[in-house]
Amino acid sequence: MANPSLLILAGDGIGPEVMAEVKKIISWYGDKRGLAFDVSEDLVGGAAYDVHGVPLADATMAKAQEVDAVLLGAVGGPKYDVLDFSVKPERGLLRLRKEMDLYANLRPAQCFDALADFSSLKKDVVAGLDIMIVRELTSGVYFGTPRGITTQPDGSRVGINTQVYTTEEIRRVARSAFGLARRRNNKVCSMEKANVMESGILWREEVQWVHDNEYPDVELSHMYADNGAMQLVRRPKQFDVIVTDNLFGDVLSDCAAMLTGSLGMLPSASLGAPMANGRPKAMYEPVHGSAPDIAGQGKANPIACILSFAMALRYSFDQGDEATRLEKAIETVLADGVRTADLMGPEGGQPVSTTEMGDKILAALNASL
Repeated sequence: MANPSLLILAGDGIGPEVMAEVKKIISWYGDKRGLAFDVSEDLVGGAAYDVHGVPLADATMAKAQEVDAVLLGAVGGPKYDVLDFSVKPERGLLRLRKEMDLYANLRPAQCFDALADFSSLKKDVVAGLDIMIVRELTSGVYFGTPRGITTQPDGSRVGINTQVYTTEEIRRVARSAFGLARRRNNKVCSMEKANVMESGILWREEVQWVHDNEYPDVELSHMYADNGAMQLVRRPKQFDVIVTDNLFGDVLSDCAAMLTGSLGMLPSASLGAPMANGRPKAMYEPVHGSAPDIAGQGKANPIACILSFAMALRYSFDQGDEATRLEKAIETVLADGVRTADLMGPEGGQPVSTTEMGDKILAALNASL
């Protein structure tokens, strides 16, 4: 059988630096675990604009549609702020999501014990936290029409955005959440605003339908999204999988991210419908941005990007045990006090560069054999 294929789009800023460490991990799996990947690389974001005049070339988009998974670093930087909106680096990322139809965004919030003190919440509230937020990514108020800003006859202006969801858009992301829950602790909480929004009523009814007809074995609860935000801060470990719409998912996932103490630690996956080989359309990327202020200085934390590859192992390649091996290697390194600059707290630690952190994780992987 052919090796599974990966397209690496390192992007801008610290993207190439953190992706270099991921490439070392990918090579390790080929050399030591017999998991070889066919890896290709291309440009996205500002790097693509510099060469092609667009943030994503058509040929690159075509490659993304053909491979088993895309690994993305980060896009953007101040040098591109003057560009027209249509060719800003972020448009390349949005095009990938749209044309690959990546409708389910998976945002884990996992707090490693060694970093529990970094959270702004009490250690006992977040230590051991491991939740997953599934955000609908391709519909809702960010895409609904009509939208825009219009001027009234009296000179005043009106801004309009429209929240729109269909039965199938809700059901397919609900299926993603229930399927994930079966692989975790078998519990889903659906969040919306059914008390004040018709789209929220539809969301609640359709998620309930998927549960009753397809996943009756999974525990399902419903919660208003504003209460969900409060509960994430009050008692986050009550949740396992949270499924919600595009707008609320955007807000709630960032809220959950800070429970862990560092954006540099958080991966994500964006998944679509299964391809002919059964694997989902998929793109994996760290939550952090391109951090141009530290680019090229060896200060970037590669862990979020490495954890994004761990998510690829689990959700694209059905290698859950190997994903766990990689996650435990990272946990071991952190427990030993190894720290990139963003993880250095009052208690100190062993300061390392981006490359040195990657090497420490490789050493922990070797020790796991």
